[in-house]
Amino acid sequence: MSMIPSFFGNNRRGSSSSSFFDPFSLDVWDPFKDFPSSSSSFSRENSVIVKARVDWRETPEAHVFKADLPGLKKEEVKVEVEDNNVLKISGERHVEKEDKSDTWHRVERSSGQFTRKFRLPENVKMDQVKAALENGVLTVTVPKVEAEKASVRSVQISG
Repeated sequence: MSMIPSFFGNNRRGSSSSSFFDPFSLDVWDPFKDFPSSSSSFSRENSVIVKARVDWRETPEAHVFKADLPGLKKEEVKVEVEDNNVLKISGERHVEKEDKSDTWHRVERSSGQFTRKFRLPENVKMDQVKAALENGVLTVTVPKVEAEKASVRSVQISG
């Protein structure tokens, strides 16, 4: 793990120049994201799911988002459209009920709220967004507007 954070995220599929910078992402760089935390003073109530990992793939028919949300139920996740071109995925993992007789040895799973926003291009049908949550993976499909076929018309040349 590098102690020097990447400004443009981590591209696990290689280092192609086309995916180096994503102008549609609304993510904000977190300078402390990759630093190990030695402080155990945070309580379970104050911990947060900092960032749900999301893959964004564009196919000829749609934009497809896949978010890893292990342990969340569909009632704990919201998918919304803001300003007609921003896809917002948010949710909350609640703290487990504690039994006063239990002794906790380690707490590594986070709880709290998360939000991810993505600015979509103009060629999408925002009124036809579909979402499904299966086995801890949220899949959001945003269909694309069918590209108009270029029409060719002959122009009469005078003279």
